Amino acid sequence: MTLLCLSLGVTGCVSQTVKSTSIPSLEAPAQTVPEDELMDVAVAIFDPGIDFADEDERLYPEVRRAEARYIPKLLAEVLQNSGAWGAVRVVPNEDRITDLMISGTILHSDGETLELKVVAQDSRDYVWLDRVYEGNASRYAYDTKTRSSYDPFQGVYHQIANDLVRLFDELPTAQRKEIRTVSELLFAQSFSTEAFEGYLDKTRKGKQLVVRLPSEDDPMLERVRMLRERDHVFVDTLQTYYNGFSQEMFGPYQEWRKLSYEEVVAYQELKRESTRQLIAGGAAIIAGIAAAGSGDGSARAAGNVAIIGGGYLLKSGLESRAEAQIHVEALEEIGQSLEAEITPQVIELEDRTVMISGSVDDQYAQWREVLAEIYRNEIGELAPPASDTPIQN
Repeated sequence: MTLLCLSLGVTGCVSQTVKSTSIPSLEAPAQTVPEDELMDVAVAIFDPGIDFADEDERLYPEVRRAEARYIPKLLAEVLQNSGAWGAVRVVPNEDRITDLMISGTILHSDGETLELKVVAQDSRDYVWLDRVYEGNASRYAYDTKTRSSYDPFQGVYHQIANDLVRLFDELPTAQRKEIRTVSELLFAQSFSTEAFEGYLDKTRKGKQLVVRLPSEDDPMLERVRMLRERDHVFVDTLQTYYNGFSQEMFGPYQEWRKLSYEEVVAYQELKRESTRQLIAGGAAIIAGIAAAGSGDGSARAAGNVAIIGGGYLLKSGLESRAEAQIHVEALEEIGQSLEAEITPQVIELEDRTVMISGSVDDQYAQWREVLAEIYRNEIGELAPPASDTPIQN
């Protein structure tokens, strides 16, 4: 991708499938990134891809939902290790305002192959990435004697991180700072549209554009920044949940993937063998019927034998498919053990204690309501600032 593609904000300008057959080295930025250019990254829980999976795909909903939480955590860790970004956080959904939002969909995952659709979009609504990444696990990936500390699909996560680092390197300093400014103003507008109206506008292509800046001594801006810091702290506490979930999931998930890998290979072989038997059986029956109708007694006898033999091959083929289905059901039972729930959280504020409960999405929604109430209480009747700082063209 060239800078022109990124600057014009061409949605989906990079759309090919990227396949990882090995683990590429994790790339760092070409130069040390100044602190005021470090962009925060959010990795949203992935879409498990259950609703639009192929009809013939062996998909286990319980496993997919768990993977949709597990994979973003692995990707976030790799992004953080690249040294190109500020804070990299896993978030419940794409609603959170951040400098760079990464979302994804699991297109395929069976222990042998992982296929992800990944989209990265900055706060200005410019799409950086819109790609499908695919990786295949080595046959040694699940061998306890040779297995490394890497995830079997580590190459996929490194490829995503490296693509994003290269795009970041192409971005001019002014645009990096603009992205951070847009994020702050969007956060401010989410609490008070009136007070922060007119600072952002849309381009003809619908992208966010900074047209003027609040004064640095604007008391409303100061309070919004304090709220944003609190929001960061809360989302950081959610990372504890995602860390715990990943740790609890690691053991059974690795075992599931190991079994799934073996079962996929076995299932494919069973299908091939079953097909061969069904074809051979069908051909034998057809030949037997033709011979049985012959006027020759010996041919009729041979035809009857062929019909019986063909019937046996057909029966064997159907039994092979039934055996494969047993393996599928066993995998589904394993997948059901990968569910997890988040516990209620007690948050100490300056003037009170708040308890929020429910799913991660529910808790974050409740937290946003708490922030909005804090903002209203602190702002009171405070008037908007008298002067702003215009953007110099």
